[in-house]
Amino acid sequence: MKAIYYEKYGTVENLELREIEKPSPKENEILLNVKAASLNSWDWDLLTGKPVLFRFWGFLKPKYNIPGGDVAGIVEQVGKNVSKFKPGDKVLGDLCQNGWGGFAEFVCADEKAFTKINDSLDFIKAASLPQAAVIALQGIQDYGNVKEGQKVLINGAGGGVGTFAIQFAKNMGAEVTGVDKTNKVELMKTHGADFVIDYTKEDFAKNGKHYDLIFDTSAYHKLGEYKNSLTSTGKFVVVGGSVNTILKTALFGSLITLGSQKEMKVLVHAPNKNLSLISDLVAEGKLNTAIDSVYTLKDTPKAYQLLGNGDVKGKVVIEINY
Repeated sequence: MKAIYYEKYGTVENLELREIEKPSPKENEILLNVKAASLNSWDWDLLTGKPVLFRFWGFLKPKYNIPGGDVAGIVEQVGKNVSKFKPGDKVLGDLCQNGWGGFAEFVCADEKAFTKINDSLDFIKAASLPQAAVIALQGIQDYGNVKEGQKVLINGAGGGVGTFAIQFAKNMGAEVTGVDKTNKVELMKTHGADFVIDYTKEDFAKNGKHYDLIFDTSAYHKLGEYKNSLTSTGKFVVVGGSVNTILKTALFGSLITLGSQKEMKVLVHAPNKNLSLISDLVAEGKLNTAIDSVYTLKDTPKAYQLLGNGDVKGKVVIEINY
């Protein structure tokens, strides 16, 4: 089978299209014929090995040589203990807890990593969902506990997570402000943002406005600035951006908000949570996907470079047809 393969950290030049042996499923695994897979920010981090935190799976070289976490495809074969799926089922899933391997014609993973998808949902849209939409719903619903009439600011609202987060917040009755760079302003508007801020022209942390929730997928501000931008009972939830900001939030967030009703938290990703619900919403036309571009498996390095440049509007998907 064909797969994207890399043996050392670095640039997109380290990504190679190789012919390797097709895997066989273990007792609790399914063999998936991958039809589409999508990129997330951590795919870039795992390629470059920066920050060092992303070398958790191998300090000197990658432990897993085939990248790719978000996948959608057709079940080809099942292990003898698999009970949820059968050959021919359409599924999607996040492989981040199963050794990655999504940028390939076939991949094996535990059946717990997958969810059946509606026949009306195409593989391109399905592959864009597993990490981004799940994190967005976690941030807005589980951590943010958004209520009707509240004011929500989403930093990085023009990315994969952000475009879904806008929609979830709007569906819960919030007033949403999206923040991102100039070329993503229109995308934020089309996905439902009531107000948009171009961070190259305005700093949301210094405009004197206050929010019930700041959901940050690209955090680089000081914690004090986030705190000062919250309402008296506001929440700051961070899921991406500067490792320094994320670590400080985890270590000092509760201390900084001590004596107030404000909260500062780091979102801990729960892979595949509510993914069945999310895929149904997309299939029913109640949740929209933002697909920036679709690449072939051979052109995966080009997709990575687009991601690394920070120019992706929504999601980038790899279509795998061999």
